Amino acid sequence: MRFVAVKSIDQQARLSWHRVREGYKVESLAIGNRLRGLLAEFGLIVAQSDHALRVALEDIGQNSALPTELRELIGDLNDHWQQIRERISACDARIEAHAQADERCVRVRSIIGIGPITADALVASVGSAKDFKNGRQLAAWLGLVPTQHSSGGHTRLGTISCRGDTYLRTLLIQGARSSLQRAKAVSVERATPEQIWIAQLACRMPFGKLLVAIANKHARQLWAMLAHDADYDPNASLAHPMAKRPASLHTTTATFT
Repeated sequence: MRFVAVKSIDQQARLSWHRVREGYKVESLAIGNRLRGLLAEFGLIVAQSDHALRVALEDIGQNSALPTELRELIGDLNDHWQQIRERISACDARIEAHAQADERCVRVRSIIGIGPITADALVASVGSAKDFKNGRQLAAWLGLVPTQHSSGGHTRLGTISCRGDTYLRTLLIQGARSSLQRAKAVSVERATPEQIWIAQLACRMPFGKLLVAIANKHARQLWAMLAHDADYDPNASLAHPMAKRPASLHTTTATFT
C-alpha cells in the first residue's frame, strides 16, 4: 500500500493559490455565460470568446433598444466579471513569483510545454519526487498509464486510469499540446530527439493518445530531474545504454506537417 506524502506548510500555501485560481476561472466562465444568456434573451448573440463578449459589452451603454434596468444590471455584472479577471491575474503573478524563486521550478521549466503554473504545481505537490521509485510510478500516480484488463495470459490495455491528481494531469496534457505544436513548427535540422519522436508518433497515433504519450514522457522526465537534481538534457535518451539507435536516426527525415 502506497501512502501520499505529507506536504509541508509551504507546499500547502503554494497549492492554495492554484486552488483559488481554479475557483476564479470557474466563476469567470459562469459569469461570461450568464452575460451571453441575458443578451441572447434580447436578440444579441455574442461569439463564444471573452474578447468578443468584452467588445459587445462596451456597446451596451449606447444601445437604446435595451431597457435601462437591464443595462444597469449588465453593467454591474460586467464590473464583477472584471474583478474576477483581475484576481486571476493576481494569482498568476503570485504563482509566477513562486516559480521564479524556486530553483527546482526554474530547472523543470526548461522542458518545452512546462510553464510556471505546471512547474509550481508539480513542485508544490510532489516536492523532490523521491517518494516515487521511478518515473513510471509518478506517471501512474498522475493517471497517465493505461488500465489493465489482462486475463489468461492475454494482455489487454484500456484507456488511461485517470487516477491521482486531476489538476496536475490536466496541466501536463495541456503542456503536451504546446510541445506538439512546437515539434510541428520546428525544422528537422533544429529538432531535438524528443521533437523527432513526437513527429513520428503524430504520423501514426490519434491526437488524444499522442497528447497522453507526450504527457507521460514529461512526467518521467520531471521525476528524473526532481529526484536526481538534474538539469534537462534533450539528448539524454541517446546516451541510454538500452537505446540501440543507428547514427542515421539522429538526422531522420521525418516529415513535419
